[in-house]
Amino acid sequence: MKLNPFNRRIGLALGGGAAKGMAHIGVLKAMEENGLDIEYISGTSIGALVASYYAFGKSIDSLEAISKDMSFSSLIGFKLQKQGIFSTKSVREMIVRDLGEVYIEQARIPLAICTTDIKTGEQVILKEGKLADAICASMAVPGVFIPVEIHGRQLVDGGITENVPVSILDRMGAGITIAVDLNGSPHYQEPKDIIAIMGNAIDIAIDLRTKEQISKADLILSMDLANFSRMGNEEEFEELRKLGYEEMNKKLNQFFWYRKIRYFFYLKKILLMIAPIKIPDVLRFSEKLKKRFLKK
Repeated sequence: MKLNPFNRRIGLALGGGAAKGMAHIGVLKAMEENGLDIEYISGTSIGALVASYYAFGKSIDSLEAISKDMSFSSLIGFKLQKQGIFSTKSVREMIVRDLGEVYIEQARIPLAICTTDIKTGEQVILKEGKLADAICASMAVPGVFIPVEIHGRQLVDGGITENVPVSILDRMGAGITIAVDLNGSPHYQEPKDIIAIMGNAIDIAIDLRTKEQISKADLILSMDLANFSRMGNEEEFEELRKLGYEEMNKKLNQFFWYRKIRYFFYLKKILLMIAPIKIPDVLRFSEKLKKRFLKK
């Protein structure tokens, strides 16, 4: 919990999950309808793609229309090399078509894209440079997609280091951080092909780490999307957007109550810092409410 009740700037982190990322569009729609202005946004893999489109001013209606082009089959380019099976050329072409040859720092909403240096294992957060390169790198699943070279580094899927990049939001200036985890299910879809097997293996490897990383967010939306294909089944896209919308609405209803209680919590801490005075009963009652709320 950040001791700064006056910083209400919202930072949103959108996680990876391949085609399940269509749920992010519903999440954004729910936030807009609830009057929440996103002032910082970050993303990994498909989360980086959706976050970028939103940060560059694409409306929810536009995102819904564009999502029809985001199936796995339409985004891959076969290019067998030693470093991977598919290229990200089609992804790059789609981004340039929709947004132009833009740079990350030109976004209307401050944007950060999470990638991983496959040589060193380091997390690489990109906040400037060519947008298309950064997104392609963040989506480049090792062994499946060819790594993207940026500034001499071989960059791949950011999910390896931080699948829901919430940590960067504090450093960007956010006072309230929101994490959206597409892989919050304790079980996984029965794999029916080699891509699904690889997808499950990657999810299992990173999910435990993700739970620990997002625990520091002020609001966590963790969705059970295990029954949805990560391959981009277009018939599921509308349902994914609907689920993201409904789940975020539920969370925000809780969040608004919590935010009101939180001010009492901050006031109590400030009073204790100023002088060892007796805490008013109303503040003790608010803390009981906070504890009761967090148990739900």
